[in-house]
Amino acid sequence: MTKTYTIGEMCAEFDVTPRTLRFYEYKELLSPIREGQKRLFTNACRGRLKLILRGKRFGFSLDELKDLLDLYDIGDGQVAQLTACLQIAQRHHESMLSQKAELENAITDLEEQMDLVRTMVVHRTSAQAAE
Repeated sequence: MTKTYTIGEMCAEFDVTPRTLRFYEYKELLSPIREGQKRLFTNACRGRLKLILRGKRFGFSLDELKDLLDLYDIGDGQVAQLTACLQIAQRHHESMLSQKAELENAITDLEEQMDLVRTMVVHRTSAQAAE
């Protein structure tokens, strides 16, 4: 018999809400076994959820993740899935590096402005003390 997990167990293990799991099911990213209103998640669902959460952390959209997960079962030893994953990852990597450079520039600018304001405070404090 296949081990299954309740929605509560999945939420606890992956630190997600039931609403999140239902949303992923609605988006056809997860396909739990339905027994009336009860959802039972298989090991395959657990694996898919791990990939979804990792992909989200890397900035993958849910549509991108669905496309990648759908490539799992096409029977080519996952070559298409891995190739597509690498292409998407490369795009996100480039975007993240660009964002990192922009953030580093903004930090440098902010530090320069903070130094300027500190200098102004010191000068004005000194001027007031001299009066």
